[in-house]
Amino acid sequence: MVSALSSLLAVAALAGATPLRSRAVDLLNEEAAAEAHQRDDSATRAFSNVQIKTSDGKCLFVDELSGDFRANLIPVQVADCGSTDGQGWDIITAGQHIKGENVMLIVSTLTQACFSVDPRRQAGNQVLLFSCGGRADGGGEVTNSQLFAFDGGVGPLSLQPQNQERSCLVVNGNALDIANCNDGDANQSFTFGDAAAGSGSNSNGGNEDSNASSCTPSTRTVTVAPTQSESNTSRQTSTAAAAQTTSTAPAGGNDGNAGNAGNGGNGGASGGAGTGGIPTANPTDPVPVSRGGGTLQPTAAAEAHERDDTATRAFSGVSIRAPNGQCLFVDPTAGDFRQNLIPVSLVDCTGSPNEKWDVITEGKHNEPNPNRPATLIVSALTQGCISFDERRQAGDTVTLFSCGGRADGGGETDGNQLFPFIGQTSFAFAPGNENNRICILPGNGRLESGPCPDDGSQLFSIFE
Repeated sequence: MVSALSSLLAVAALAGATPLRSRAVDLLNEEAAAEAHQRDDSATRAFSNVQIKTSDGKCLFVDELSGDFRANLIPVQVADCGSTDGQGWDIITAGQHIKGENVMLIVSTLTQACFSVDPRRQAGNQVLLFSCGGRADGGGEVTNSQLFAFDGGVGPLSLQPQNQERSCLVVNGNALDIANCNDGDANQSFTFGDAAAGSGSNSNGGNEDSNASSCTPSTRTVTVAPTQSESNTSRQTSTAAAAQTTSTAPAGGNDGNAGNAGNGGNGGASGGAGTGGIPTANPTDPVPVSRGGGTLQPTAAAEAHERDDTATRAFSGVSIRAPNGQCLFVDPTAGDFRQNLIPVSLVDCTGSPNEKWDVITEGKHNEPNPNRPATLIVSALTQGCISFDERRQAGDTVTLFSCGGRADGGGETDGNQLFPFIGQTSFAFAPGNENNRICILPGNGRLESGPCPDDGSQLFSIFE
């Protein structure tokens, strides 16, 4: 009898210490869940499909079957990064379910539900995912139990809900809880950053294929908000050719190009297949070039593409793999007489000098903004920057151009050469001036541009 009583007491104590997830379901009611958690496509996302890391390097995640039939009341849990699905999060700063300054919603990329804090619930079970807006059926507008203080940075930061003054989210075992804010408590510190492969909206990241590469890949990925340029003058224009095969470049004039008017001829262009006599060193002699049917002028090219030896390089001489698994490649003779307007080709990775890039986070053509960190992607071969110009015809908007956006090299900073970057090794090329509207994407043998996807197919990866 005593033994039986002791066993009952032990079970009761365990139940009190670890609340049972009795609402877990085997299947969702897909129709009800879709109604409750509609994605806000009009929202402004400071970060998209990123991991949220704890101070000890673990990641927050959700299991969509750990809540009710609508995928509400899902606990926010903690696990090793990359070990589970549901580790992707969107940080929303404007949209249907948010009002106010310096606040954010934290939204699961997997379920589209919001972080919610409900102090009425049992202790240890107050931090949950719930339909954004606060109504179980998705009909809510804004609730302060889902709004958290946000200054635009990646962290480390505390997560403070508006509905509980001086309270912060805290890691408690393998789940999130709520506690009085304590700056000295490492369990209350979180960082936005990487995004786990395969997490998010039930799609693959598009970064794995069978193409061989001589480089060592990294597995870190992230998409963040675009940087805001301080200058948008002197946008470049481009005339491009198909990569990998020889073809005729599409037509396109050069009106509006700073310092390069009249140099937009449409001669046939050799693509960057890495074979067929394409130089692997930057030419110093007046060799024929593809754009305009002219000849390289080495002095003009050197002036237009002077290496910034003062720059801060997060990575130097690395290869960059596109979402389709191919590497970015530059033919130094495929531009104009200044080595502007060079298409960025896509080739099977070989590690050639034409595939090498510098990632510049500060310098003459990138004045850092701590609230919107960004990078230039610079060819280590020619010193030209990957650039976007939406005025070009479709398929012809992405080229290498003089960093700073002036054809003669006299430019300072061009937001359409800056891409959001916080130190990760896989990220979207989302030009800063386009406000996350446009991304650079793999095209027909070369880089092109289009609306930004959010399924991982926009992520480029650095290989050292």
